[in-house]
Amino acid sequence: MPTGSHLVHGMGTALEAPTWPIITDEQASELLTLFPAAGNFDRLSWHSPRPFSAAALVHTDRDEFVMKRHHRQLRSPAALAQEHAFMAHLRAAVLQVPEVMLARDGTGAIAHGDWTYELHRKAPGLDLYRDRPSWTPFLSHAHAFAAGAALAGLHLAARGFAGPPRERDPLVASFSILPSRHPLASAQAYIAARPALARFMAGEPWQAELGRLFAALGTGLAESLEDQQPLWTHNDWHPSNLLWSAAGDVTTVFDFGMATRTCALHDLATAIERTAIPWLDLAEGRDQPADPQAALQLIAGYRTLLPLSSTQIQTIVRLLPLVHIEFALSEVDYFAGILHARDQAELAWQGYGVGHADWFLSLPGQAFLQDLEIGATI
Repeated sequence: MPTGSHLVHGMGTALEAPTWPIITDEQASELLTLFPAAGNFDRLSWHSPRPFSAAALVHTDRDEFVMKRHHRQLRSPAALAQEHAFMAHLRAAVLQVPEVMLARDGTGAIAHGDWTYELHRKAPGLDLYRDRPSWTPFLSHAHAFAAGAALAGLHLAARGFAGPPRERDPLVASFSILPSRHPLASAQAYIAARPALARFMAGEPWQAELGRLFAALGTGLAESLEDQQPLWTHNDWHPSNLLWSAAGDVTTVFDFGMATRTCALHDLATAIERTAIPWLDLAEGRDQPADPQAALQLIAGYRTLLPLSSTQIQTIVRLLPLVHIEFALSEVDYFAGILHARDQAELAWQGYGVGHADWFLSLPGQAFLQDLEIGATI
């Protein structure tokens, strides 16, 4: 594929020129020599439209692999080692996730110039959503049900993984503000620990905005989260991070780039937020309704493996309006600190962080929460 013809998903529904150049035949061939079990390079057949890194499907004389390349400021080998350790734990618990290929030095990530590379063996399943952006709804409620069951399976498999939370890398989920009895102080600490984010937020009335949102949406949230067991979770559960069978079951879970220690209810609320509300349409002025039935099917599928009490459902409903706040801050850190793109940082904060929370204060948002609580409460 000529470099200039490749487009990626943007912050809206339109495709855009990529921030990061595509992986070339020459790069793939050179990097494969560092992974002895991968075989010899044959060809590239596909370049991912995901915007935050470059990825390609690589064919060798032995198998097919997904090669991912991150800028070193975004992911270091040490950061990927945490992610890969979690994936290895899940594989040992018989959850289908991609196999991380080991380089000659025994690690799963290679630092090469400005880049960090990783290589995964192509996993089984149909990539039904690979050309659809994140925050894309499920194609059917049956897919939502299957995804809920798969998420519960991941949470069961994740038990016993004792890794510490991820470090302060951009584009990583976190769980430090929402469980806090003093969320503004915790937000201040989060921002201060990230210099680029702090510089950007110095020009924003973020204390007033978060104070308003926490007052309107956060009452009792910290208390309801106190008894939640810490758990490493996926934190980006949407259908394009899943591979599917022809019958509509989930065969493989992938893209653990945002995984870290949160709790199961946070992960489930994130999954609902990612898939049941048409954020991209709403942002572009299309008055599409949210889909509480998709959320309820996600919960119903989850309950086939793990119970959810009425109290836990109430916690999810309280968590849902604010669940995107911390990741929105991480997105701002990425756009402001690595790309130096103030317009995109502004969209991540005002459009995604504040805007998503504000939607839940609207009549459609309140109706969605009510439908969810009534429909899921047993």
